[in-house]
Amino acid sequence: MPANQISATLTQADRDAVLAAIATMKQKLPFLMDLTTEERKALPKMGDKSRAFVSKALEVATQNSDFLPRSFDLDEMRKDVQLFEAMYPIVMAMTQLQELLDDTYVLVGSEAYSAALQVYNYAKASGQGAGLEAVVDELGQRFARRTRKEKPQQTAV
Repeated sequence: MPANQISATLTQADRDAVLAAIATMKQKLPFLMDLTTEERKALPKMGDKSRAFVSKALEVATQNSDFLPRSFDLDEMRKDVQLFEAMYPIVMAMTQLQELLDDTYVLVGSEAYSAALQVYNYAKASGQGAGLEAVVDELGQRFARRTRKEKPQQTAV
């Protein structure tokens, strides 16, 4: 078995505390939106390169609002820029946390699956006469190939 890279437990109390912290974050960010894939694709994106552009545009609009149409809501633009900037460190921290969670989840799952494969192989090797035949067969169902259903024959019209 490869070296065990993670050996940890998560108590129910800690799990509950983490879930409560997530619930608190959702409560503190009541404006969070849930976009469809199509909606996300349709939106112009503001990345690192666009941040300076947006800041300069806000400055130009603030100092020269007379050329803007009356329907342009400068206060709403200012709020959007401020919210974007306020959310930026949160998004960066959450992205880092998500990567750590994903990596740890994949690693611990891999270790558990590798250990299960070893158990299965040891059981297969020593299962004859040890009363493990049924268990080996049950574990082996994970690797059973499913046959494809035959396509129904088409009738000529």
